[in-house]
Amino acid sequence: MNVVLVYPECPETFWSFKHVLGLIEKAAVAPPLGLLTIASYLPSSWHVKLVDMNVSKLSKEDLRWADLVMISAMSVQRASAKKVIDLCCELAVPVVAGGPLFAVESECFPSVQTIFLGEAESCFPQYLEELQGGHPQHFYSSKGFPDLQDSPIPTWELLNLRRYHQMSVQFSRGCPHNCDFCDVTTLFGHQVRIKSVPQILGELDRLYAIGWRQSIFVADDNFIANRHFVKRELLPALAQWRKGKEAISFATQTTIILADDPELRQLMVEAGFRTVFIGIETPEEKSLAECHKEQNRSRDLLSDVRVIQRSGLQIQGGFIVGFDHDPPTIFQQMFDFIQHSGIVVAMVGLLQAFPGTKLYQRLQQENRLKKDLIGDNVCGYTNIIPRMGETLLTGYQSLLRQLYAPKKYYERIRIFLKDYKPPQQSVRIDLRIVPRYSRAFLRLLGRLGFSGKGALSFWRLFNWVLLTRPRMLPLAMTMAAYGIHFQWICDLQSRQPSTSADGASLSG
Repeated sequence: MNVVLVYPECPETFWSFKHVLGLIEKAAVAPPLGLLTIASYLPSSWHVKLVDMNVSKLSKEDLRWADLVMISAMSVQRASAKKVIDLCCELAVPVVAGGPLFAVESECFPSVQTIFLGEAESCFPQYLEELQGGHPQHFYSSKGFPDLQDSPIPTWELLNLRRYHQMSVQFSRGCPHNCDFCDVTTLFGHQVRIKSVPQILGELDRLYAIGWRQSIFVADDNFIANRHFVKRELLPALAQWRKGKEAISFATQTTIILADDPELRQLMVEAGFRTVFIGIETPEEKSLAECHKEQNRSRDLLSDVRVIQRSGLQIQGGFIVGFDHDPPTIFQQMFDFIQHSGIVVAMVGLLQAFPGTKLYQRLQQENRLKKDLIGDNVCGYTNIIPRMGETLLTGYQSLLRQLYAPKKYYERIRIFLKDYKPPQQSVRIDLRIVPRYSRAFLRLLGRLGFSGKGALSFWRLFNWVLLTRPRMLPLAMTMAAYGIHFQWICDLQSRQPSTSADGASLSG
Protein backbone atom coordinates (compact mmCIF):
# COMPACT_ATOMS: atom_id res chain seq x y z
CA MET A 1 0.00 0.00 0.00
CA ASN A 2 1.14 3.53 -0.80
CA VAL A 3 0.52 6.03 1.99
CA VAL A 4 1.09 9.80 1.98
CA LEU A 5 1.30 11.50 5.37
CA VAL A 6 0.22 15.13 4.99
CA TYR A 7 0.85 17.96 7.41
CA PRO A 8 -1.16 21.01 6.26
CA GLU A 9 0.33 24.44 5.92
CA CYS A 10 0.40 26.65 9.01
CA PRO A 11 -0.50 30.29 8.47
CA GLU A 12 1.91 33.02 9.46
CA THR A 13 1.62 33.03 13.24
CA PHE A 14 3.72 34.23 16.16
CA TRP A 15 5.58 30.91 16.31
CA SER A 16 5.95 30.26 12.59
CA PHE A 17 9.03 32.51 12.26
CA LYS A 18 8.46 32.46 8.51
CA HIS A 19 10.00 35.90 8.07
CA VAL A 20 13.36 34.92 9.55
CA LEU A 21 13.79 31.23 8.71
CA GLY A 22 15.09 32.22 5.30
CA LEU A 23 18.06 33.92 6.97
CA ILE A 24 19.33 30.52 8.12
CA GLU A 25 18.15 28.73 4.97
CA LYS A 26 15.39 26.79 6.71
CA ALA A 27 11.74 26.30 5.74
CA ALA A 28 10.00 25.37 9.01
CA VAL A 29 10.69 25.44 12.72
CA ALA A 30 9.94 21.79 13.54
CA PRO A 31 8.51 18.68 11.86
CA PRO A 32 5.11 17.04 12.58
CA LEU A 33 5.98 14.74 15.48
CA GLY A 34 2.54 13.10 15.59
CA LEU A 35 2.63 11.93 11.97
CA LEU A 36 6.19 10.68 12.36
CA THR A 37 5.08 8.63 15.37
CA ILE A 38 2.11 7.18 13.49
CA ALA A 39 4.44 6.26 10.62
CA SER A 40 6.26 3.90 12.96
CA TYR A 41 3.10 1.78 13.31
CA LEU A 42 2.72 1.21 9.57
CA PRO A 43 3.75 -2.20 8.16
CA SER A 44 7.30 -2.28 6.80
CA SER A 45 5.98 -3.57 3.46
CA TRP A 46 4.02 -0.34 2.87
CA HIS A 47 5.49 2.54 0.87
CA VAL A 48 5.30 5.76 2.90
CA LYS A 49 6.15 9.36 2.13
CA LEU A 50 5.70 12.51 4.18
CA VAL A 51 4.60 15.82 2.69
CA ASP A 52 4.97 18.63 5.19
CA MET A 53 3.32 21.48 3.33
CA ASN A 54 5.36 23.97 5.34
CA VAL A 55 8.45 22.58 3.64
CA SER A 56 7.26 21.35 0.23
CA LYS A 57 4.15 21.44 -1.95
CA LEU A 58 1.60 18.67 -2.09
CA SER A 59 1.10 17.73 -5.74
CA LYS A 60 -1.66 15.86 -7.50
CA GLU A 61 1.00 13.35 -8.48
CA ASP A 62 1.59 12.63 -4.79
CA LEU A 63 -2.10 11.96 -4.31
CA ARG A 64 -2.50 9.87 -7.46
CA TRP A 65 0.35 7.68 -6.21
CA ALA A 66 -1.37 7.22 -2.86
CA ASP A 67 -3.81 4.49 -1.90
CA LEU A 68 -4.43 6.33 1.37
CA VAL A 69 -3.78 9.81 2.77
CA MET A 70 -3.26 10.33 6.50
CA ILE A 71 -3.55 13.91 7.73
CA SER A 72 -3.00 15.49 11.14
CA ALA A 73 -3.78 19.10 11.95
CA MET A 74 -4.39 21.72 14.61
CA SER A 75 -7.23 24.24 14.50
CA VAL A 76 -4.95 26.91 13.07
CA GLN A 77 -4.37 24.66 10.02
CA ARG A 78 -8.09 24.34 9.26
CA ALA A 79 -8.10 26.16 5.91
CA SER A 80 -5.18 24.20 4.49
CA ALA A 81 -6.56 20.89 5.81
CA LYS A 82 -9.90 21.49 4.08
CA LYS A 83 -8.17 22.15 0.77
CA VAL A 84 -6.19 18.93 1.08
CA ILE A 85 -9.30 16.90 1.89
CA ASP A 86 -11.26 18.46 -0.98
CA LEU A 87 -8.44 17.60 -3.38
CA CYS A 88 -8.36 14.02 -2.11
CA CYS A 89 -12.11 13.76 -2.70
CA GLU A 90 -11.67 15.08 -6.22
CA LEU A 91 -9.08 12.38 -6.90
CA ALA A 92 -11.04 9.68 -5.00
CA VAL A 93 -8.27 9.05 -2.48
CA PRO A 94 -9.55 7.99 0.98
CA VAL A 95 -8.49 10.16 3.92
CA VAL A 96 -7.71 9.23 7.51
CA ALA A 97 -7.51 12.19 9.92
CA GLY A 98 -6.44 12.89 13.48
CA GLY A 99 -5.15 15.65 15.71
CA PRO A 100 -6.83 18.46 17.69
CA LEU A 101 -8.68 19.93 14.69
CA PHE A 102 -10.55 16.73 13.92
CA ALA A 103 -11.09 15.82 17.57
CA VAL A 104 -12.98 19.09 18.10
CA GLU A 105 -14.61 19.56 14.68
CA SER A 106 -15.16 16.03 13.38
CA GLU A 107 -18.67 16.88 12.16
CA CYS A 108 -17.18 19.46 9.77
CA PHE A 109 -15.38 16.78 7.75
CA PRO A 110 -18.03 14.31 6.51
CA SER A 111 -15.92 13.20 3.54
CA VAL A 112 -13.10 11.86 5.74
CA GLN A 113 -13.22 8.08 5.79
CA THR A 114 -11.80 7.59 9.30
CA ILE A 115 -11.32 10.08 12.14
CA PHE A 116 -9.32 9.51 15.31
CA LEU A 117 -10.65 11.20 18.43
CA GLY A 118 -8.00 11.73 21.08
CA GLU A 119 -4.60 10.05 21.17
CA ALA A 120 -4.20 7.51 18.39
CA GLU A 121 -1.62 5.20 19.98
CA SER A 122 -4.18 3.13 21.88
CA CYS A 123 -6.42 2.43 18.89
CA PHE A 124 -4.23 2.75 15.79
CA PRO A 125 -3.17 -0.94 15.80
CA GLN A 126 -6.87 -1.90 15.85
CA TYR A 127 -7.49 0.43 12.90
CA LEU A 128 -4.67 -1.13 10.88
CA GLU A 129 -6.05 -4.61 11.52
CA GLU A 130 -9.55 -3.62 10.46
CA LEU A 131 -8.27 -1.65 7.47
CA GLN A 132 -6.39 -4.68 6.18
CA GLY A 133 -9.53 -6.72 6.77
CA GLY A 134 -11.46 -4.27 4.59
CA HIS A 135 -13.77 -2.90 7.29
CA PRO A 136 -12.34 0.21 8.96
CA GLN A 137 -14.66 2.13 11.26
CA HIS A 138 -15.54 5.79 10.76
CA PHE A 139 -14.48 6.81 14.28
CA TYR A 140 -11.78 5.48 16.56
CA SER A 141 -11.60 6.81 20.07
CA SER A 142 -8.91 6.08 22.64
CA LYS A 143 -10.18 4.30 25.71
CA GLY A 144 -8.65 6.38 28.47
CA PHE A 145 -5.15 7.75 28.02
CA PRO A 146 -2.52 5.46 26.46
CA ASP A 147 0.66 4.40 28.23
CA LEU A 148 3.49 6.36 26.60
CA GLN A 149 5.93 3.57 27.37
CA ASP A 150 4.33 1.71 24.45
CA SER A 151 4.93 4.63 22.08
CA PRO A 152 7.39 3.87 19.24
CA ILE A 153 10.38 5.89 18.08
CA PRO A 154 9.21 8.42 15.44
CA THR A 155 10.27 7.73 11.85
CA TRP A 156 12.53 10.74 11.40
CA GLU A 157 14.06 9.12 8.33
CA LEU A 158 11.08 10.45 6.35
CA LEU A 159 12.37 14.00 6.85
CA ASN A 160 14.71 16.22 4.96
CA LEU A 161 16.51 17.35 8.13
CA ARG A 162 18.15 20.31 6.46
CA ARG A 163 14.79 22.03 6.04
CA TYR A 164 14.08 22.29 9.79
CA HIS A 165 15.41 24.55 12.51
CA GLN A 166 14.92 22.05 15.33
CA MET A 167 13.70 18.53 16.01
CA SER A 168 11.13 17.46 18.60
CA VAL A 169 10.80 14.63 21.08
CA GLN A 170 8.16 14.13 23.75
CA PHE A 171 8.71 12.85 27.27
CA SER A 172 5.30 13.28 28.93
CA ARG A 173 1.64 14.14 28.42
CA GLY A 174 -0.88 15.51 30.89
CA CYS A 175 -0.79 18.29 33.47
CA PRO A 176 -1.90 18.37 37.11
CA HIS A 177 -3.03 22.02 37.05
CA ASN A 178 -6.53 23.39 36.44
CA CYS A 179 -6.17 26.56 34.33
CA ASP A 180 -9.71 27.02 33.03
CA PHE A 181 -8.73 28.32 29.56
CA CYS A 182 -6.26 25.51 28.79
CA ASP A 183 -7.30 22.49 26.72
CA VAL A 184 -4.24 20.39 27.62
CA THR A 185 -6.08 18.50 30.34
CA THR A 186 -9.11 18.10 28.04
CA LEU A 187 -6.90 16.45 25.44
CA PHE A 188 -4.39 14.63 27.65
CA GLY A 189 -5.82 14.50 31.17
CA HIS A 190 -4.53 15.48 34.60
CA GLN A 191 -2.51 12.32 35.21
CA VAL A 192 1.05 12.79 34.01
CA ARG A 193 2.17 9.92 31.78
CA ILE A 194 5.85 9.55 31.00
CA LYS A 195 8.20 7.63 28.77
CA SER A 196 11.05 5.66 30.27
CA VAL A 197 14.62 6.94 30.25
CA PRO A 198 15.72 4.22 27.77
CA GLN A 199 12.90 5.31 25.44
CA ILE A 200 14.01 8.94 25.41
CA LEU A 201 17.66 8.04 25.00
CA GLY A 202 16.71 5.68 22.18
CA GLU A 203 14.94 8.52 20.36
CA LEU A 204 17.90 10.83 20.86
CA ASP A 205 20.31 8.14 19.68
CA ARG A 206 18.27 7.70 16.50
CA LEU A 207 18.27 11.45 15.84
CA TYR A 208 21.99 11.65 16.43
CA ALA A 209 22.63 8.63 14.18
CA ILE A 210 20.87 10.26 11.22
CA GLY A 211 22.97 13.40 11.63
CA TRP A 212 21.05 15.84 13.82
CA ARG A 213 23.38 18.16 15.79
CA GLN A 214 21.26 21.17 16.73
CA SER A 215 18.40 22.17 19.02
CA ILE A 216 15.81 19.65 20.20
CA PHE A 217 12.46 20.76 21.59
CA VAL A 218 11.04 18.54 24.32
CA ALA A 219 7.39 18.97 23.33
CA ASP A 220 5.78 18.49 26.74
CA ASP A 221 3.10 20.88 27.91
CA ASN A 222 4.64 20.78 31.40
CA PHE A 223 8.08 19.17 31.44
CA ILE A 224 8.40 19.30 35.23
CA ALA A 225 4.95 17.91 36.03
CA ASN A 226 6.60 14.74 37.41
CA ARG A 227 9.33 16.68 39.12
CA HIS A 228 10.81 13.82 41.14
CA PHE A 229 11.35 11.57 38.11
CA VAL A 230 12.72 14.43 36.01
CA LYS A 231 15.25 15.37 38.70
CA ARG A 232 16.32 11.92 39.83
CA GLU A 233 16.15 9.94 36.59
CA LEU A 234 15.74 11.87 33.36
CA LEU A 235 18.00 14.92 33.71
CA PRO A 236 21.06 13.01 35.00
CA ALA A 237 20.65 10.59 32.08
CA LEU A 238 20.37 13.45 29.57
CA ALA A 239 23.48 15.13 31.00
CA GLN A 240 25.42 11.88 30.61
CA TRP A 241 24.10 11.31 27.09
CA ARG A 242 25.05 14.81 25.99
CA LYS A 243 28.74 14.46 26.88
CA GLY A 244 30.64 14.82 23.63
CA LYS A 245 27.46 16.10 21.94
CA GLU A 246 27.49 19.68 23.25
CA ALA A 247 26.36 21.05 19.89
CA ILE A 248 22.90 19.77 20.85
CA SER A 249 20.79 21.85 23.23
CA PHE A 250 17.27 21.44 24.56
CA ALA A 251 14.21 23.65 24.98
CA THR A 252 10.87 22.85 26.61
CA GLN A 253 7.74 24.17 28.32
CA THR A 254 7.39 24.38 32.06
CA THR A 255 5.71 26.43 34.81
CA ILE A 256 6.87 29.26 37.03
CA ILE A 257 7.26 26.68 39.81
CA LEU A 258 10.71 26.17 38.30
CA ALA A 259 11.76 29.31 40.21
CA ASP A 260 11.22 27.48 43.52
CA ASP A 261 13.69 24.65 42.85
CA PRO A 262 17.36 25.65 42.39
CA GLU A 263 18.45 22.01 42.12
CA LEU A 264 16.03 21.41 39.27
CA ARG A 265 17.24 24.50 37.41
CA GLN A 266 20.87 23.46 37.83
CA LEU A 267 20.15 19.94 36.59
CA MET A 268 18.31 21.30 33.55
CA VAL A 269 21.22 23.56 32.63
CA GLU A 270 23.71 20.72 33.12
CA ALA A 271 21.59 18.54 30.82
CA GLY A 272 21.76 21.17 28.07
CA PHE A 273 18.46 23.03 28.47
CA ARG A 274 18.80 26.63 27.35
CA THR A 275 15.23 27.87 26.81
CA VAL A 276 11.94 27.37 28.64
CA PHE A 277 8.49 28.59 27.65
CA ILE A 278 6.44 29.58 30.70
CA GLY A 279 2.78 30.57 30.81
CA ILE A 280 2.89 33.68 32.98
CA GLU A 281 -0.45 34.88 31.56
CA THR A 282 -0.92 38.15 33.45
CA PRO A 283 0.50 40.31 36.24
CA GLU A 284 -3.08 41.00 37.39
CA GLU A 285 -3.78 38.90 40.51
CA LYS A 286 -7.58 39.02 40.10
CA SER A 287 -7.31 37.64 36.58
CA LEU A 288 -5.06 34.81 37.76
CA ALA A 289 -7.70 33.95 40.35
CA GLU A 290 -10.42 34.11 37.68
CA CYS A 291 -8.71 31.53 35.46
CA HIS A 292 -7.59 29.32 38.37
CA LYS A 293 -3.91 29.74 37.55
CA GLU A 294 -3.11 28.89 41.17
CA GLN A 295 0.57 28.10 40.56
CA ASN A 296 1.11 31.73 39.51
CA ARG A 297 -0.79 33.40 42.34
CA SER A 298 0.62 35.16 45.40
CA ARG A 299 4.09 35.30 43.89
CA ASP A 300 6.56 37.96 42.86
CA LEU A 301 6.47 36.92 39.22
CA LEU A 302 9.09 39.46 38.18
CA SER A 303 11.52 38.15 40.77
CA ASP A 304 10.78 34.57 39.73
CA VAL A 305 11.62 35.38 36.12
CA ARG A 306 14.96 36.88 37.12
CA VAL A 307 15.83 33.87 39.29
CA ILE A 308 15.31 31.56 36.33
CA GLN A 309 17.25 33.78 33.92
CA ARG A 310 20.17 34.01 36.32
CA SER A 311 20.25 30.22 36.39
CA GLY A 312 21.20 30.16 32.71
CA LEU A 313 17.74 29.62 31.21
CA GLN A 314 16.14 31.99 28.74
CA ILE A 315 12.40 32.44 29.33
CA GLN A 316 9.93 32.73 26.49
CA GLY A 317 6.68 33.92 28.04
CA GLY A 318 3.01 33.37 27.31
CA PHE A 319 0.64 36.22 28.21
CA ILE A 320 -3.10 36.78 27.83
CA VAL A 321 -5.36 39.83 27.83
CA GLY A 322 -9.14 39.70 27.79
CA PHE A 323 -10.00 38.25 31.20
CA ASP A 324 -13.19 39.57 32.78
CA HIS A 325 -11.20 40.97 35.69
CA ASP A 326 -8.64 42.80 33.56
CA PRO A 327 -8.70 46.50 34.51
CA PRO A 328 -8.47 49.25 31.86
CA THR A 329 -4.79 49.62 32.82
CA ILE A 330 -3.95 46.00 31.94
CA PHE A 331 -2.22 46.90 28.68
CA GLN A 332 0.25 49.24 30.38
CA GLN A 333 0.67 46.76 33.26
CA MET A 334 1.47 44.04 30.78
CA PHE A 335 3.95 46.16 28.84
CA ASP A 336 5.75 47.27 32.01
CA PHE A 337 6.02 43.71 33.32
CA ILE A 338 7.35 42.27 30.07
CA GLN A 339 9.78 45.13 29.49
CA HIS A 340 11.20 45.09 33.02
CA SER A 341 11.44 41.29 33.06
CA GLY A 342 13.61 41.13 29.95
CA ILE A 343 11.39 38.44 28.43
CA VAL A 344 12.39 39.05 24.84
CA VAL A 345 10.06 36.53 23.21
CA ALA A 346 6.69 37.43 24.73
CA MET A 347 3.65 35.88 23.08
CA VAL A 348 0.70 38.06 24.07
CA GLY A 349 -2.64 36.73 22.89
CA LEU A 350 -6.32 37.44 23.26
CA LEU A 351 -8.15 35.02 25.54
CA GLN A 352 -9.80 32.21 23.56
CA ALA A 353 -12.34 29.62 24.71
CA PHE A 354 -11.57 26.13 23.42
CA PRO A 355 -14.27 23.43 23.41
CA GLY A 356 -14.03 21.10 26.37
CA THR A 357 -12.49 23.67 28.72
CA LYS A 358 -14.16 25.03 31.85
CA LEU A 359 -13.92 28.51 30.34
CA TYR A 360 -15.86 27.37 27.28
CA GLN A 361 -18.58 25.82 29.43
CA ARG A 362 -18.94 28.95 31.56
CA LEU A 363 -19.11 31.34 28.63
CA GLN A 364 -21.52 29.08 26.80
CA GLN A 365 -23.88 29.32 29.76
CA GLU A 366 -23.45 33.10 29.75
CA ASN A 367 -24.18 33.23 25.99
CA ARG A 368 -20.84 34.95 25.36
CA LEU A 369 -19.39 32.70 22.67
CA LYS A 370 -19.18 33.33 18.95
CA LYS A 371 -19.42 30.41 16.55
CA ASP A 372 -15.97 30.54 14.99
CA LEU A 373 -12.70 29.58 16.68
CA ILE A 374 -9.62 30.41 14.65
CA GLY A 375 -7.09 28.67 16.91
CA ASP A 376 -4.48 31.43 16.71
CA ASN A 377 -4.63 33.57 19.83
CA VAL A 378 -2.27 36.19 18.35
CA CYS A 379 -4.34 36.89 15.25
CA GLY A 380 -6.30 39.76 16.82
CA TYR A 381 -9.56 37.84 17.07
CA THR A 382 -11.29 36.00 19.92
CA ASN A 383 -14.36 33.78 19.95
CA ILE A 384 -15.33 35.39 23.28
CA ILE A 385 -17.58 38.42 23.65
CA PRO A 386 -15.37 40.38 26.08
CA ARG A 387 -16.39 42.62 28.93
CA MET A 388 -14.16 45.36 27.51
CA GLY A 389 -15.84 45.43 24.11
CA GLU A 390 -13.84 47.11 21.33
CA THR A 391 -11.37 48.51 23.86
CA LEU A 392 -9.82 45.03 24.06
CA LEU A 393 -8.69 44.97 20.44
CA THR A 394 -7.43 48.56 20.31
CA GLY A 395 -5.56 48.11 23.59
CA TYR A 396 -4.14 44.81 22.40
CA GLN A 397 -2.88 46.23 19.13
CA SER A 398 -1.30 49.17 20.97
CA LEU A 399 0.40 46.76 23.39
CA LEU A 400 1.94 44.73 20.57
CA ARG A 401 3.17 47.87 18.82
CA GLN A 402 4.88 49.00 22.03
CA LEU A 403 6.43 45.62 22.76
CA TYR A 404 7.89 45.10 19.32
CA ALA A 405 8.79 48.64 18.34
CA PRO A 406 12.49 48.27 17.43
CA LYS A 407 13.79 50.64 20.11
CA LYS A 408 11.81 48.94 22.93
CA TYR A 409 12.57 45.49 21.59
CA TYR A 410 16.35 46.06 21.51
CA GLU A 411 16.16 47.61 24.98
CA ARG A 412 14.49 44.43 26.21
CA ILE A 413 17.28 42.30 24.74
CA ARG A 414 19.78 44.40 26.65
CA ILE A 415 17.75 44.08 29.89
CA PHE A 416 17.75 40.31 29.46
CA LEU A 417 21.45 40.04 28.74
CA LYS A 418 22.31 42.13 31.80
CA ASP A 419 20.53 39.61 34.04
CA TYR A 420 21.25 36.41 32.15
CA LYS A 421 23.99 34.12 33.44
CA PRO A 422 24.94 31.75 30.62
CA PRO A 423 26.19 28.32 31.69
CA GLN A 424 29.94 27.95 32.00
CA GLN A 425 30.24 24.94 29.73
CA SER A 426 32.28 24.10 26.72
CA VAL A 427 30.31 24.18 23.48
CA ARG A 428 31.12 22.04 20.50
CA ILE A 429 30.09 23.63 17.22
CA ASP A 430 28.98 21.49 14.31
CA LEU A 431 31.34 22.84 11.65
CA ARG A 432 28.87 21.96 8.92
CA ILE A 433 26.59 24.83 9.98
CA VAL A 434 29.29 27.51 10.20
CA PRO A 435 29.03 28.68 6.55
CA ARG A 436 25.24 28.85 6.76
CA TYR A 437 25.25 30.88 9.95
CA SER A 438 28.00 33.14 8.64
CA ARG A 439 25.79 33.93 5.65
CA ALA A 440 22.85 34.44 8.01
CA PHE A 441 24.86 36.93 10.07
CA LEU A 442 25.73 38.99 7.00
CA ARG A 443 22.10 38.95 5.84
CA LEU A 444 21.00 40.06 9.30
CA LEU A 445 23.40 42.99 9.35
CA GLY A 446 22.14 44.07 5.96
CA ARG A 447 18.50 43.68 6.96
CA LEU A 448 18.60 45.40 10.35
CA GLY A 449 21.68 47.58 10.19
CA PHE A 450 21.11 49.28 6.87
CA SER A 451 17.59 48.78 5.57
CA GLY A 452 15.39 47.90 8.53
CA LYS A 453 13.41 49.99 10.99
CA GLY A 454 15.36 51.06 14.02
CA ALA A 455 18.83 50.70 12.46
CA LEU A 456 20.36 53.11 14.98
CA SER A 457 18.93 51.14 17.92
CA PHE A 458 20.22 47.93 16.38
CA TRP A 459 23.78 49.26 16.12
CA ARG A 460 23.63 50.51 19.70
CA LEU A 461 22.70 47.00 20.83
CA PHE A 462 25.34 45.43 18.61
CA ASN A 463 28.13 47.66 19.90
CA TRP A 464 27.03 47.30 23.54
CA VAL A 465 27.06 43.50 23.31
CA LEU A 466 30.37 43.47 21.43
CA LEU A 467 32.03 45.67 24.06
CA THR A 468 30.48 44.31 27.26
CA ARG A 469 29.29 40.75 26.53
CA PRO A 470 31.00 39.50 23.38
CA ARG A 471 30.34 35.88 24.30
CA MET A 472 26.61 36.59 24.03
CA LEU A 473 26.76 38.13 20.54
CA PRO A 474 25.30 35.04 18.75
CA LEU A 475 22.38 34.96 21.20
CA ALA A 476 21.79 38.69 20.90
CA MET A 477 21.78 38.53 17.10
CA THR A 478 19.41 35.56 17.16
CA MET A 479 17.00 37.58 19.27
CA ALA A 480 17.41 40.57 16.98
CA ALA A 481 16.50 38.33 14.05
CA TYR A 482 13.34 37.18 15.84
CA GLY A 483 12.32 40.82 15.99
CA ILE A 484 11.99 40.90 12.19
CA HIS A 485 9.21 38.33 12.40
CA PHE A 486 7.53 39.86 15.44
CA GLN A 487 7.49 43.29 13.80
CA TRP A 488 5.77 41.75 10.80
CA ILE A 489 3.14 40.25 13.11
CA CYS A 490 2.58 43.69 14.66
CA ASP A 491 2.25 45.30 11.25
CA LEU A 492 -0.33 42.67 10.34
CA GLN A 493 -2.25 43.40 13.53
CA SER A 494 -2.37 47.10 12.76
CA ARG A 495 -4.10 46.29 9.47
CA GLN A 496 -6.70 44.00 11.08
CA PRO A 497 -10.27 45.32 11.40
CA SER A 498 -12.03 44.72 14.70
CA THR A 499 -14.14 41.97 13.16
CA SER A 500 -13.87 38.23 12.67
CA ALA A 501 -13.72 36.44 9.37
CA ASP A 502 -17.52 36.35 9.15
CA GLY A 503 -17.91 40.05 9.91
CA ALA A 504 -18.97 39.73 13.54
CA SER A 505 -17.73 42.54 15.71
CA LEU A 506 -15.46 41.86 18.66
CA SER A 507 -18.20 42.86 21.07
CA GLY A 508 -20.72 40.58 19.38
